[in-house]
Parts: sequence; C-alpha cells; structure tokens
Amino acid sequence: MSSSLDELPAHVRLEAHATARDKAVAASDISPGSVILEVPSMVVLLLSSGKGRRCDFCLCSGTSEIRLARCTGCASYWYCGPQCQTLHWGSHKKFCKRLASFTASADFQCLEAHEQLDALLHTHLIAEISSNSPPDVRAKQLSTFMSLLPGPQHDSVPIACPMSVGADVHQTLEVLFTRSGNNNFAIHSHLTTIAHGIFPLASRLFNHSCLPNAAARYVLRRGQSVRMEIVALREIKATEEICISYVDPALIESRQQIFKLTYGFSCTCPSCNFIDTLGSIPSLPVSESALAELDSALQTFCFPYSDIDDHMLLAGSALPDLPEIFHPVLRESYLLRLTDAFSRSSHEGSYHVALDVGLTVLAVYLLIYPENYPQIGMHLLEMAKTAWNAVIATEYDNAHDTLAKTSLLKRSRVYRNLASNILEVFGPEGDPAGPLEELAVLKKLLHEEA
Repeated sequence: MSSSLDELPAHVRLEAHATARDKAVAASDISPGSVILEVPSMVVLLLSSGKGRRCDFCLCSGTSEIRLARCTGCASYWYCGPQCQTLHWGSHKKFCKRLASFTASADFQCLEAHEQLDALLHTHLIAEISSNSPPDVRAKQLSTFMSLLPGPQHDSVPIACPMSVGADVHQTLEVLFTRSGNNNFAIHSHLTTIAHGIFPLASRLFNHSCLPNAAARYVLRRGQSVRMEIVALREIKATEEICISYVDPALIESRQQIFKLTYGFSCTCPSCNFIDTLGSIPSLPVSESALAELDSALQTFCFPYSDIDDHMLLAGSALPDLPEIFHPVLRESYLLRLTDAFSRSSHEGSYHVALDVGLTVLAVYLLIYPENYPQIGMHLLEMAKTAWNAVIATEYDNAHDTLAKTSLLKRSRVYRNLASNILEVFGPEGDPAGPLEELAVLKKLLHEEA
C-alpha cells in the first residue's frame, strides 16, 4: 500500500526527533502566510449545531439561492444538491438506514457529548474505509492513517453505528479506534468550530507546540471535499521544526491533562516549561475591586505607553518576562471572565467599558499566544469594530466631544491595522464574507471619516 509520505512538499522534510517519532522541518526558508501543505479530508463530521444549516459533505452554508436538501433515508443529513449527496453516498449509504435507531439507542444516549461525537466520527471513518471512493486516494490516506501512533489505552472501544463491512475492515476496527480519537482536528470557519475531521498526513507530519509557527485553516468549496491548509504564521527558517497547536494554548491549567489523556504525551514547549516552574498558579483576588486593580496593572505592564500605534510589535508569548504579581492572570477563569465581559459590553452598547476590558484581553493574549496567532487578530478586529460603534453611537456637541471622537477614530484605525497585519498572514478561511472582508469595509468607513 503506497503512502502519501512519498509526496511531501519540496520545502518540508522529516527528521529524527528526541522524544517524538520524528519531526517536520523546513527544507528552506518559508515566508509568513505561505501554504506549507494542503491536504484533503479523509472524513468530516458536522457538529449538531450546524445541522440543516450546512451541507454534511462540503460543510458550506445554505443560502437563499441554495436551499439544503434533506436525506430521505436517515433524515439527519443535508446536502447542497445532488453533487454533494452523490459524492457522500458511497460512505453514507453504509449506515444511512440504521443511523436513526443507533442515535436513539440506550447505548448512544448514555454517552457524554464528546463520546457521542467520537462514536459518529468512528462511524464515518469505518464507512469511508469500506466505501467505493477512488482506490488510489483511499489507499494512500488509509496507509498514512494506519501509520499514526495510537492514543492512550482506554477501558472500552467506542461504539459505532452497525453496518455491513468487509472482513478486512472488521479486523482493523480496534486499530482504527485507537487512532481516530487522537488524530482528528476541529474544523473551523472564521475560527469558529463547525465540524471535526481526519486529515492523516497533517497528523503524521506536524508535532504540537503551544507556541506554534504554523496553523491550520480550512477551505470550503461547494461540491468538493473539505481541505486543510497549513499556513506559516511567521518566517520559518530552514531546518526549523514546523509545529501546530493541537489545543487552544489559552487552556493553560488544563492543557497538560488534555495532552496526556488524548494524545499520550507531555508538552515541553517554552510556554509549558515556564508554567511548570510556577508549580501551582496563584489564586485570583476575590473582590471585584482587587480584580479591577489587577486588570489596570496588567494593562500598564503590557502597554506602558498609553497610545498603541499601528507599528506596535505584537510579538506574543511574553510569559517568561511576567512578574510574579501577575501570575494569577494565568488562571483560565481570569481570561474567561474578561472575554465574557467584553462580549457582553460590546453587544449591550457599553462600548467604552468594552474597549477597556478588551485591552486587558489583548494583554493576556499577547502573554499566551505566539506571533501572528489568528485569535489575536480576531480580537483586534472586534476591538476596531467596537471603537467604530462607539463613534457612531456618540453625539458630538462641543470641542471636548470632538476630541473624544478623534481619539476613538484613531483607536479604531490602529486596531484595524494591527488586525489586518495578522489576519492577512493567516488568510481567508471557511465561509465567504469573513474577517478580511470586514477589515476592508471598516477601512472604507474610516477613510470616509478622515
């Protein structure tokens, strides 16, 4: 059985690794925004929140012009049209008639939500392997998938929807199960998770780091399989290892547990090594006033100059320079409190509150995330839109108000430009009309106010 490892891009090669099986390194310098690897999905599973709104094959959203058609066999899958349904039928027909009874069964219903997702993903994987998809493509993907390292041992084998498969597939079911749980990716559109999928070659090549120099983005095209692109977030020098993040690096307190339970390793990236030196992360203040003082002090530490300009270097990952007094901000509950407050204030129209809280969120992001990490860019875009909304919502009756408007416009421009610097590196992803289009619209509005 041939392997897609024989078809690596010219600028990527595998080398020995001290603790992992091997590592993908840059064979030559790779510039920011370059696509390092593009791979098709082996299987995808749309999340239940997208059912009826997205195609279960290509994951594209329905529109006023393209209404999704429901599968009459299982009544659980929707498609853009005959092309997507036909392309998916080779695997979907394996379990279509049995799916409703399977998901209604006591065995399935007693599972936790993530276990139900695993069961359905396993179902898709088994069906795809036993389908009549092009043999050469399937053989290469299966060969690479079977070469992946198994995840940690679990007490039981996840269930899957019963279906008729060949004896050869039955013999490999346990091998498949031990590899699918730790080798599936969260597929996102505009950085919002919409599905999970298996991309064997990406799993085989790239090790994890909480300070990655590359990231996955997803290409959704109507009537086509979902594709993953691995994009360089910054310049990657020749011989440097290319890493992606398997989990959100903001999960500082829980990420090591996730690595051990899901992937069977402990992360030793510089970020994790620093967290390890702390022992336990100190507790946060209890009172709101003390938390507010901590927020203000963190802003001052990260942004010592009151004005942020669009030439500011958002290098990211400043954890080693973090004074001990700020170590409590590494608690996951601290960032969650801030992001909830930012979202709530923005939606309720408390724009000045949102801008203040958002600046603290940005400070935490710069401590945790590496250079050009897309979540930093998305937050800066939200900050830019919030500042613009504050301009629109404010009445200007005197000179003082005019100065306030000028300040808000400046902040919106700065945040927009900083967001553009990051998100243009990451590039377009998923559905149309994403962040890059929002940046263009905001630029036009700000230009008209100049």
